[in-house]
Amino acid sequence: MAINANVRSVKATIERYKKASSDTSNNGSISEANTQYYQQEASKLRAQISNLQNQNRNMLGEALGALTLRDLKNLEGRVERGISRIRSKKNELLFAEIEYMQKRQEIDLHHNNQYLRAKIAETERVQQHMNLMPGSSDFELGQPQPFDARNFLQVNGLQSNDDPPLQLV
Repeated sequence: MAINANVRSVKATIERYKKASSDTSNNGSISEANTQYYQQEASKLRAQISNLQNQNRNMLGEALGALTLRDLKNLEGRVERGISRIRSKKNELLFAEIEYMQKRQEIDLHHNNQYLRAKIAETERVQQHMNLMPGSSDFELGQPQPFDARNFLQVNGLQSNDDPPLQLV
């Protein structure tokens, strides 16, 4: 029985050896296949990079000597389409900037108008207050002119009797 067990043990060892050596040879062939695949992929990528670099040089107007007339016409068309897109984007940005500046100017004008209206109202109040005081100065205050909403500004201020009133139109 011991001999039978030894024979089985030897046979099992031989089987394990065969199995292990066949797995190693398969792994070797798989590893080789992977290596070849990645080498081919790297080669394709290098060629693609080189092609893109040449196209980039061509777009910049360099290395044109090897191009045919047809290639040059195609390149010219691509460049013109690119320039058209660039100009379109530039105009779009310029129009947006102009629109922004116009809106900002309208807002500034609105604020300035509000400020001027407040100043006019304040001046009218001061004039009315001065008219209520008994004549304590050498100047005669004319009747306060009401604010004209059509942007007509009358400036009367304190004026001497000899000078005609000033008006801004």
